[in-house]
Amino acid sequence: MLALMGYEYEVIRSDADEHVPPCEPGEFVEKLALRKASAVFDSHQDCCVIGADTIVYLDGSIIGKPKDETEAFQTLRLLSGRTHTVYTGVSVLTHSQSILFHDTAEVTFCPLSDAEIRAYIATGEPLDKAGAYGIQGPGSLLVERISGCYFTVIGMPNPKLYRALRSVGVLPQWMASFS
Repeated sequence: MLALMGYEYEVIRSDADEHVPPCEPGEFVEKLALRKASAVFDSHQDCCVIGADTIVYLDGSIIGKPKDETEAFQTLRLLSGRTHTVYTGVSVLTHSQSILFHDTAEVTFCPLSDAEIRAYIATGEPLDKAGAYGIQGPGSLLVERISGCYFTVIGMPNPKLYRALRSVGVLPQWMASFS
């Protein structure tokens, strides 16, 4: 996502604890995004560090990544023919500033047959994605419509992230010469 925007970056995996006590979904993703960013920032304080987390929310429940194929099947069966909300939280940390926000998008799934769900699970894509699907790959065929930012569903609301990065003085390469 950052490369699409024109930023140079390095991915540093956070070992942050992802257990968050029950709370509203927006607060949940913001807490996790901040926790992830803070864990990396502790050893990279000379950098701008971005942390993010994405969840699916339906019927008052947070749906994260499935544990296995059985849970992926159950999740996709639950989402079939219904509308759910995707929440992505983002934290931007620099030596002088901290920005925390979240964005949402409504995603409506097409009605899915059990065979379609099994075939999609066989691609392997749903096993490491919140809600057991990725909209940027074969999972795009499951989606009837989106209301909101497509990039929020992928897991990084680029337009809002750009504005946050711009506010802390971090511009994409293609824009740096115009500032």
